[in-house]
Amino acid sequence: MKKIITSKSEAFLEKYLNNPSPTGFESEGQKLWLSYIKPYIEEYFTDNYGSVVGVINPKAKYKVVIEAHADEISWFVHYITKDGFIYLRRNGGSDHMIAPSKRVIIHTDKGIVKAVFGWPAIHMRQQKEETPSLKNIFLDCGCSSDKEVEKLGIHVGCVVTFEDEFMMLNNNRYVGRALDNRMGGFMIAEVARILKEEKIKLPFGLYIVNSVQEEIGLRGAEMIAHRIKPDVAIITDVCHDTHTPMVDKIENGDLKSGEGPVLTYGPAVQNNLLKQIIHTAEKAKIPFQRAAASRSTGTDTDAFAYSNEGVSSALISLPLRYMHTTVEMVRKEDVENTIRLIKETLLSIEDGQDFRYLK
Repeated sequence: MKKIITSKSEAFLEKYLNNPSPTGFESEGQKLWLSYIKPYIEEYFTDNYGSVVGVINPKAKYKVVIEAHADEISWFVHYITKDGFIYLRRNGGSDHMIAPSKRVIIHTDKGIVKAVFGWPAIHMRQQKEETPSLKNIFLDCGCSSDKEVEKLGIHVGCVVTFEDEFMMLNNNRYVGRALDNRMGGFMIAEVARILKEEKIKLPFGLYIVNSVQEEIGLRGAEMIAHRIKPDVAIITDVCHDTHTPMVDKIENGDLKSGEGPVLTYGPAVQNNLLKQIIHTAEKAKIPFQRAAASRSTGTDTDAFAYSNEGVSSALISLPLRYMHTTVEMVRKEDVENTIRLIKETLLSIEDGQDFRYLK
């Protein structure tokens, strides 16, 4: 298979993943992403909440979107005790079970303040096996009083992110926090790069969309879909690799890292578009897997599909291990095959193509 990801691309990916981009506070990550894709697009625009759209062939009437979401789960400072301990609220689906002993960054107007999730020693818990919950996890930033905490610039509403950063395992697995879904942002940016470098001219307008606030209800996609009014939307996000311990395949399906991107069936997915993506994968010999959603996909696919008067939408997912932890993990070849599949699908779409079931 032709090499897809370059060393320059990988350097951007590491920088992009290491940069905090919590829900509602995505702007610094969006600046990095926009800076990377600018050479590969003709123009761009943003909205009031920080979604960014790069455009190729902006004068075209027919509009195709490729989209990912930019935000990561995080925490909000909720309550500061007189003794200087900090209790939190979730910002997105943050997992309280992984919090104890983790290092964090508190984002303040004065700059970054480092802290840790404290937790009693095992010797002190033998009589009562407590498990982490939102009621008992807390931050310690080295202060002895609420006044001391406040002097550091920390107040209720400050956002908190984990400190963990990018690494590679076995030269073929990307690991870190927020691969959900900045890996998607990386993949759509790579599609834009490849189209530019291979001098591919599309017959329609291509909108490369990095949306905000997916983790709290697909809000950024909802807003930007109404702004763009696309004809077609191809969404990329992550899904669960179910081949790890403690995962029930009956409940979660049979999906495995290394066996290709995942194509989802569900009411929000336009079946004619999905069939075209499947045909494209088979023709290009790109491996893929299948998943079934229930009422919704739980991704920005739903926001685009049901926007405007209905947008033909499909979901291409990347199998990921350990979602919503600081060690999310994907296979490099899956990333490359997802990039290939998005690109080849774009080449298969005709200007003005009508995906309706009934005509």
